[in-house]
Amino acid sequence: MPPLALPISEVLVVADCWQAEPDAEAVVHRAIAAAAESVDADVGDAELAVMLTDDAGIRTLNGNWRGIDKPTNVLSFPALQPTGPAGPDDAPRMLGDIAIAFETTRKEADDEQKPFDHHLSHLAIHGFLHLIGYDHEKDGEAEAMEALERQILAQLGIPDPYADRDPDAGRERMD
Repeated sequence: MPPLALPISEVLVVADCWQAEPDAEAVVHRAIAAAAESVDADVGDAELAVMLTDDAGIRTLNGNWRGIDKPTNVLSFPALQPTGPAGPDDAPRMLGDIAIAFETTRKEADDEQKPFDHHLSHLAIHGFLHLIGYDHEKDGEAEAMEALERQILAQLGIPDPYADRDPDAGRERMD
C-alpha cells in the first residue's frame, strides 16, 4: 500500500499577537496532518491555507461572510470544487481556507484550563473537517463531527475537549 498523501497546508501568521505562541505553525501542521490521516476523504492532491489572525481580523471576516459582527475562534471557507476532469496542467485542488483568532483562542483555552496548543489543535482540526464537508448544524451531524474530533485529538495525545460539557446543555458552536 503506498504511503498516504497529505494535503499541502500553508500557515500564514498575519497578526503579531501570535508571536506569543512560537510553535503555533507546527501545532497547526501537526493537527491538519492527523486529521487528514484519519478521514475517509481524498485530500492528498489538495492544498489549504490557515490564517492565524487576531480578533479584529476574524471579526471582519465574520461580519463580511456570515453577517455576524463579532469575533469568533475559527472560521472555515471551503473552496468550490471543479466539476470537470482534472488535467495534467491543472493547479492543485484547493480545499479552502481556515482562519483562527488568537485572543479568542487564548481566552477559551484559559477559561477551560486547557493548554493553548491543545485548543489550537482542536480548532485546526475542526476547521479542516468543515473544509471536507463535515458540519454541526443538526444534532446528528454534530455528534459525528465531535466523535471524529475526539478520535483525531486522542491520536495526538490530547484529551476529549467535550468531556466536561453539561450533557443537558445545548451544543455551543465553535464557529
